Amino acid sequence: MNNNAFLPKMTTTINEVLHFLEQWAPMAWQENYDNAGLIVGNRMATVTGAMIALDATEAVIDEAIAKNCNLVIAHHPIVFKGLKSLTGKNYVERTVLKAIKNEVAIYAIHTNLDNIHTGVNAKICQLIGLKNCQILEPKNQILLQLTAYCPTPQVLDLSKAMAQMFGTTEPIFSEAKTTTNLGESVPITKIETVVPQYQQNTITRFFEPTQPGYGIAYSLVPLQNAHPLVGSGMIGQLPTALNPQQFLSHLKQTLKASCVRYTAPTHQLIETVAVCGGAGHFLLPQAIAQKAQVFVSADFKYHEFFDADNRIMIADIGHYESEQFTGNLILEQLTQKFANFACFLTSVQTNPIHYY
Repeated sequence: MNNNAFLPKMTTTINEVLHFLEQWAPMAWQENYDNAGLIVGNRMATVTGAMIALDATEAVIDEAIAKNCNLVIAHHPIVFKGLKSLTGKNYVERTVLKAIKNEVAIYAIHTNLDNIHTGVNAKICQLIGLKNCQILEPKNQILLQLTAYCPTPQVLDLSKAMAQMFGTTEPIFSEAKTTTNLGESVPITKIETVVPQYQQNTITRFFEPTQPGYGIAYSLVPLQNAHPLVGSGMIGQLPTALNPQQFLSHLKQTLKASCVRYTAPTHQLIETVAVCGGAGHFLLPQAIAQKAQVFVSADFKYHEFFDADNRIMIADIGHYESEQFTGNLILEQLTQKFANFACFLTSVQTNPIHYY
């Protein structure tokens, strides 16, 4: 037996780390206005260490350099709009220039991490202590039904190849039937599975010549169903109902919020809680429709608080405060997967807002 098979791989490329992160939070799940992904850096470079932060600021790059980290993983993209020059005239350009000069890659995992059921909002729910959590507003029209007609003797091999390539759950088999091919009866089994729409090109390649699915008839049909594991916000239940004052105290303590801006309570007890990390006003109608007693989010403007309309209590804890534990979430994923480079949470306080 080769004992080396049990040893961790000696080096890991940035590309391998990004591939892992994008299996967890696929790039296809980011919103169309976003700029998640590799912003600066060489994918093929070997990782010397990873620095994790909510924001990739110049100070975070300095810290990464000091700790010999050539990869910074941030939630917020440092480049959100197009850059027309790189002269160092503002904090964005200075950060990018410093990263390039010191060969530090910057990667953003933003709304794609917001939109998965194990992402930013799940972390908020976990900290608050919510149970039976579900996506508040699932995305629809992002699923495909794949149907393939496979010779029965090949069905197990094909289904394993499909599961490996597409990352699907086990396919569903229907009853086998018999078809005629060149005068010979051939047993055929229909395989059905559901795959995300972004894998359509992978599916097409799977059925090309020289690939496992070559020669097998297949079809792809868009589904109208919402994806229960992908979408915006989350909603869940407290294990024990709290009165509004108890809940606000609990919220400040568990999410380490300096203050909470809130509207008048509309219920004597709070049990169902909706959450959205970052700016969440767009989800307020969904929180109301699903009978949440409180909506925990951030970045509400003055007039947007009126939209509570005595139907729900809004609890605005601040943008940074709602997402500050995202770094812990990313760190948990990376340390479970990789053991051959160091991962650090930044010690830099990147919140631009101070409270007096």
